[in-house]
Order: sequence, then C-alpha cells, then structure tokens
Amino acid sequence: MSGSQHKAESLLRKLEWTVIRRLDGALHGDYRTLFRGFGLDLAGLREYQFSDDVRHIDWNVTARLQVPHVRQYNEDREITAWFLMDLSPSVDFGSVEIKKRAVLTEFVTVLARLLTRHGNKVGAMFFSGGVDFMIPAGTGRRHVLRILNTLMNRPELSAAPATDLTPFLKAALQVIKRRSLIFVISDFISQPGWDEPLGYLTQRHEALAVRLFDPLERELPDLGLVVMQDAETGEQVFVDTHDQRFRKRFSGVAERRERELRAAFGRAGVDALELSTGDNLVDTILRFADLRKRRSLLSGGGSLPKHLEAPL
Repeated sequence: MSGSQHKAESLLRKLEWTVIRRLDGALHGDYRTLFRGFGLDLAGLREYQFSDDVRHIDWNVTARLQVPHVRQYNEDREITAWFLMDLSPSVDFGSVEIKKRAVLTEFVTVLARLLTRHGNKVGAMFFSGGVDFMIPAGTGRRHVLRILNTLMNRPELSAAPATDLTPFLKAALQVIKRRSLIFVISDFISQPGWDEPLGYLTQRHEALAVRLFDPLERELPDLGLVVMQDAETGEQVFVDTHDQRFRKRFSGVAERRERELRAAFGRAGVDALELSTGDNLVDTILRFADLRKRRSLLSGGGSLPKHLEAPL
C-alpha cells in the first residue's frame, strides 16, 4: 500500500468510527431518512385508503374529483449518486484550522460510504479550471477508497483563471445519463451563469447544492494590518482591518453575494446545504436529513412541522 493509499485508508477508518458510528446511533440505522424520495417514479393514482401516508395525497386531483386520491410510486431501490467536486483555488481557503477542501473531502467520504454500505453506486467528477478527472459509478468500500485517494492526491492550485462552473455542470449533463442523486459541492465563487445548467441538472436528476464557506468570507474581524490574497488569481494586497468603514464595506459585499447566491439557487430550483469550515459534520448530515424530509413532505402536498420551517 502506497503512502497516499495508507492516508486514505486511515481517514476512512477515522470517519467510520467518529462520524458514521454516531450517525448509526442518531438515525437508528434508518438511512432511508437521508435518501427517502430519491429513485421514485410515479406509477399512478388511486383513491385514498385509511392506512395510506397522507403525504402522498395529490391535492390537485383531490380538489378536482372531490375524493381524496394518493400517488403510487415504483421505487428504484438502487440509488446512483454522483459527487461533482469543485477543487478550484478558492476551495483551498480556510481561516482557522481546516480548509474548505478538507470539509469537502470528509463530507464526500461519509456520504459515499453510507450509500455504498447499502449496495448503492457512487461516481465522482473533479473540477479545477476544467473537468480534469472522472471516476465512473461503482460500489463497495474499495471504490470509496479510490475516490478518496484520488481526491487527496489532487494538487492545490496557487492561482488560476477566474472559475467558471458552467462548463463543469454542462459536462455532467452529458456524462450522467441515468437519473441519479447529484451533489454539487463548491463554494460557488464563479463567473455568473452556472444556475442555468444547474437548473437543467435539477430537472433531470435529484440535485443538491452543497455550498462550502468559511466564516471569514462573511465577516472580517479587527486584525489590524493584514495581507489579503485573491483565492483565484493569487493577487495580494495590504488592508487595514482596524478601519471600521473597510470592515463595513466588506460585510456589505459579502451580504450582496449571499443574496445573489440565494437568488441563483432559487432560479435553478435546487436545495442548498450550507457547509462551513466551523461545522460539525454529523450535525451537517442530520441537517441534510431534515432537508430531505422537507422536500418529501412538500412534494407529497403536506405541510412542514414547526421544527422544520427554519432555513438551513
């Protein structure tokens, strides 16, 4: 076993013990909570019966016929998931002890292992200025280790042209033919326009945007005179963070970017899961489970419980 393969094996074992084991307890082994709603095809409609799940009531048909009707589904029990990973230079930023890339790595490893433990397939596409590598969908622990080892060996880029996610998402549309669960994992620091191909992915597949960020990207503390570097181009500039007006302008720019991102996700029709360098991974994955519950309830015509109404 090479040094990089040993590192991949060590990290996977650590995550199996510290994260997946805790999730087993939190979810009581019911990982359908995480993946419920994926791989369902509408088979037809019939009248509601007492034992039916009210979330499957079709309210439009019920209103038209004045008799409750429920949707019936054929469930494809095998899920194929794809991890679309943005490894552009800005993903290698981190303000404290961990970089966004490390958070991405752990999230992908845990979700891939959870899926393959139950016989599902996972594939991966890597982006760092272009689609530079792809691993076809496969299953099993060895396959997860292949994805992890490849991810850990992708070099960090000190500088690159401004990131444009549009070609990456268009490539995924061409490559992924079978209806799949797709995780688009990025900080979405990109040229505009990516929301359109992401919207096409969302129409064809079950897509989730996993948005990476670091707290320093939203609010700048008073650190005195510091060097700030453009994460994409590598350009450096001295700034005085003691200047309250500068910090206020910085926060204003960050707030505008947040609004633009939310609007772009809305146009694409995709759910977005926030993943911070300061987050606990178990809590993040449980938030993902809540996100799936929301989607399942809303698609079934039901209403959200109070504890699920807060934004993620």
